[in-house]
Amino acid sequence: ITPELKEHEALILNAEERCAEIERRIYLQVCDQIAALSTRLLATARAVAQVDVFAALAEVAQRNRYVQPVLSDGDTIRIAGGRHPVVELSLHDEPFVPNDTLLTAEEAILVITGPNMAGKSTYLRQVALIVLLAQIGSYVPAASAEIGLVDRIFTRVGAQDEIGAGQSTFMVEMVETANILNHATSRSLLILDEIGRGTSTYDGISIAWAAVEYIHNHPRLQSKTLFATHYHELVELAKFLPRVRNYNVAVAEEGDRVVFLRKILPGGADRSYGIH
Repeated sequence: ITPELKEHEALILNAEERCAEIERRIYLQVCDQIAALSTRLLATARAVAQVDVFAALAEVAQRNRYVQPVLSDGDTIRIAGGRHPVVELSLHDEPFVPNDTLLTAEEAILVITGPNMAGKSTYLRQVALIVLLAQIGSYVPAASAEIGLVDRIFTRVGAQDEIGAGQSTFMVEMVETANILNHATSRSLLILDEIGRGTSTYDGISIAWAAVEYIHNHPRLQSKTLFATHYHELVELAKFLPRVRNYNVAVAEEGDRVVFLRKILPGGADRSYGIH
């Protein structure tokens, strides 16, 4: 050690402390300046965020041929040539097949049957997404759309368990179904995909049948409902529940092959082609 080195060391250590102190002081000054302008900055951020959302929706609508929906206070949902906004962009080997939808006070519950992989779940989801997009102010993926406003969209789609909570797949399905039946209104849109599949066939049919009857008959409910099922017995409901209609996803058999036509047609299916 020499006195000269010792002086340099003191200068360097003092400089580091002084730098940290200056940085801290300047940082606090910047924070004070931002805080003083926080109202204007937050207003600007909100405005930029809104422009960002509108610009993104406009770009998607322009790129993917969306149309402006007609919103009304009525109870009719009429969609011509509806498409799923995500699935249609993910298909490369085949074009997306659009489908029509009509839900009215007289035709409120659609029981949809058809094979696995034919497109039932895609159809259910696309109707829910079109209604949602319309009500947030977006254009929608369809040829035309008239959307009667809904208060909520309830869904019971997919299979999952809650092992940590001690709930089986079937229990989760029943809890979610009960929540829908307890809280939906006549202005709600219900998307129900294969209710009752998690238990025995006899019990499952009974639960699905009872759910459709309850939605149809309860004065608080009578909700617009898309109900996909593999229980072909449910097509009998349309014979004595006046607001129930049967639809199926069309298929064509070519020898041992099953060709999915992806088209939703009136009437019930009689096979699920699970073994195929």
